[in-house]
Amino acid sequence: MLQKIDGGVTAPKGFSAAGIAAGIKKQKKDMAMIYSREKCRTAGTFTTNIVKAAPVKWDQSIVYGNKTAHAVIVNSGVANACTGTKGYDYCRRTAAKAAELFGIPENEVLVASTGVIGQQVPIDKIEAGIQTMKPLLSESEAASSLAAEAIMTTDTVKKQIAVTTEIGGRTVTLGGMCKGSGMIHPNMCTMLSFVMTDANISQELLQKALSASVADTYNMVSVDGDTSTNDTCLLLANGLAGNAEITEENEDYEAFCEALDFVNTHLAKCMAADGEGATALFEVKVTGAKSREQAVTLSKSVITSNLTKAAIFGHDANWGRILCAMGYSGASFDPDKVDLYFESAAGKIKIIEDGVATGYSEAEATKILSEKEITAVIDVKMGEEKATAWGCDLTYDYVKINADYRS
Repeated sequence: MLQKIDGGVTAPKGFSAAGIAAGIKKQKKDMAMIYSREKCRTAGTFTTNIVKAAPVKWDQSIVYGNKTAHAVIVNSGVANACTGTKGYDYCRRTAAKAAELFGIPENEVLVASTGVIGQQVPIDKIEAGIQTMKPLLSESEAASSLAAEAIMTTDTVKKQIAVTTEIGGRTVTLGGMCKGSGMIHPNMCTMLSFVMTDANISQELLQKALSASVADTYNMVSVDGDTSTNDTCLLLANGLAGNAEITEENEDYEAFCEALDFVNTHLAKCMAADGEGATALFEVKVTGAKSREQAVTLSKSVITSNLTKAAIFGHDANWGRILCAMGYSGASFDPDKVDLYFESAAGKIKIIEDGVATGYSEAEATKILSEKEITAVIDVKMGEEKATAWGCDLTYDYVKINADYRS
């Protein structure tokens, strides 16, 4: 049975973490480390942006080549993107330092960075930070929390989760953390996410499970329509739960996928809710679609509409903007058959029926749209497929944050 528990990346057996202020940013934690005492099978998904940061290239070589890892080193403040051969060499030096300290190969150290594009990382501070973190590594919940805090940039809250499930008569745990607040857009999303598990599962199925989960979770999030250079999601499995190895797409695999989806959905929603300047999480559910692809396209189009996002910020039930966003999505549907509801903790209201306003109460709609979490339910009445996307409102503070990002 799936159960949410306290903790993050250190919740699974054999994983430890640390988070420190290494001096990359001013008086803030800016480096994190995750370490498994046993070698892990490794899966990953990465940005679809043609401009890829050096750590993305480094990690792709490990995930697609070596396919195993022991450690993850993360820095915030500097993205190490658009930094040429020197930036890639700094990834190698980061891995080499950790490899030296832990007695492991360089190609078993994954590296991730987030922050300002175009600057070289202060490699001396990175190497010193790794030296500092090694003796601080701990399997405690507090250590997980410090690591989650250290990877934040414009995030206002740390984001982590842990769950347990039963696989093959053994308790299997998954723990994750992520960062993401701005430059968030579907297509592998703009964020860093790290999920650790003690499940025993083949590398092939580990990658298959992650790729499928990302499609329904991180790829269904948008804050501002900008896809980053550093998007990375890593999934490491060390097998210490002791379950029989999952090598087939059977009940054990389905149980693992369910737990992984739960973790990734939670983290995806955390990023959407913490969008830069956001005051509300905006969820869009498209139902009654003729295909999954149609439902995904329609929900993403609505969640990325700046006019719709601005209306959510103003608590304004301006439903015409939603139909408009659906209309230019590229997906075919009949606007004269669409039903639309808004719902939140304050209630649920039907806004349009068969493409026409229902004569709803503006006051009631405003009350529903004034909550911290708002859902638009759109029924296109064409079939049985559905999809859900997550975003946030668009506020004055988004411009302020990004106008002053480097200063």
